[in-house]
This record gives sequence, C-alpha cells and structure tokens, in this order.
Amino acid sequence: MKRLIIVFLLTAGIVKAQPPIKWPHHKKAVIVLTYDDGLNSQLNIAIPQLDSANLKATFFLTGDLNYETIPKWRAVGKKGHELANHTLYHPCISTADNPVGSQHYTPKLILEEISIMNNFLFAVDGKTSHTYAYPCTETSVGGKSYVDLLRKSGLIKYARIGGDKDAVITDFKNLDPLLVPSYGLEENITADQLITYVKNVRKKGGMGIFMFHGVGGDYITTPAQSHKKLVEYLVKNRKDIWVATFQQAMDYVSKAAKNK
Repeated sequence: MKRLIIVFLLTAGIVKAQPPIKWPHHKKAVIVLTYDDGLNSQLNIAIPQLDSANLKATFFLTGDLNYETIPKWRAVGKKGHELANHTLYHPCISTADNPVGSQHYTPKLILEEISIMNNFLFAVDGKTSHTYAYPCTETSVGGKSYVDLLRKSGLIKYARIGGDKDAVITDFKNLDPLLVPSYGLEENITADQLITYVKNVRKKGGMGIFMFHGVGGDYITTPAQSHKKLVEYLVKNRKDIWVATFQQAMDYVSKAAKNK
C-alpha cells in the first residue's frame, strides 16, 4: 500500500511539473515586454533595439503626447508594437513626481478618463480595442477600487498590475484578466537580473511580464546595455521563448484556459 502511495505522489508531482499551457509553435514560455508612460528614451533607445531584433512590445501611453511624438508613436504602432492605455493624466497617490492625485478621483471619473484615452489611441493607431495598465499599479482611486466597475464597463478586456521578480504566471485558469501581475523593475537593474527572471519563467513554463519605464534615460531607468543584453538573450532563445505583446499573450491564454 505504501508503495502505491509513493507511486501516486511521484506521478502527481510529474503532472504538476508539466507546463501549465501549450504555447504556440512548441515554445516553452512567453515573455511580454511592456513599457510605461510613453517616454522619449523608449522611442530613442528601447524601440530601435527591439526593432533590430524583430521583437514586438507593448507601450502604455498617457495623454502626454504632442504634435512631435504622435507621429512617432503612430509609426511604432504600424511596426506591430502595441499601443495601450495608461489614462490621460496618470493619477496616483500624490507624491513629488506624481502631481495628479488619485485621491481626488472617483471610480466614475477615472473610467471616463480611460474611455477618452481609448478614443485618443484610436486616433493614433486606428484600433478599437486597447489593453490597460493601472497608473502606479494602483487599482483604487479616492479610496475605492474601480476594478469591478472597469470590468462591467467593457472599456478594457485586459489590465496589468505590478509585482516583483516572483511574478511568474502559471495558473491561467484562475488568472483575473484585469489583475495580471508583472515584474516591476527598479532603477539600474542588471542584465543578469533580467535574464534570471526569463530563465525562471522558462523553467516554470509560464508567462512573465516585464514593466519597464526609462531605458537609458528618463526615470526608473534600465541601463541601455542591460536592455540590449536582454533583447539579445531573447533572440538567442527564440526557439523556446515566445515574445508577444500583452494583447497577443492574453488573447492566447484566455482562449487556452477556456479550452482546458
């Protein structure tokens, strides 16, 4: 009897260790590269590095665009990168570097802002559906969560929140599409740290989402060389790692989870 129990436990462990989802083209995992705030360093450094490697990413934009940057972001969208919603004014709990205070908002007000930003993005990329990232990863405004209201509104199908290096998604059946965790990067992160995260995602057969801000400049800056080495690693391991936009990855896992 003990032998049967041991065999059962070993078998259960093997099943649990198997990849939780079948990725396209026999890939072993998916990595999503996301960038917040529509920064100049992304246009000047990150996107050229991505384009040279033929990798596509997601850029969460705010209303802080003008006649000079709108044509640039329109060109980025035409290359196959995803342009996504990060609200008009990026409201957060007030600090020195977040001048628009979310404590003065209501859930209804921020939904109106998200709706207007969707229309703004349509004027830039011509797409009627856009994903979302909560400003400062805060899911509440004025002390009230707006996640359920956002869900009911139908404005957004998928939304990204924050997280750390342990944010590796493997339980897709129970993944809330409006609370998708990501690895929020700190200032001056090294290439080794970035690549270690990718290796961990690959080992677990799951999905990992990077949250970048500045690349080689601006703020919460990832050094340009660290970003470049990550891009090179992803290219080198293209056989096993699917690099997708947030929309592409979530469309895939949502469909796959329903069919399991």
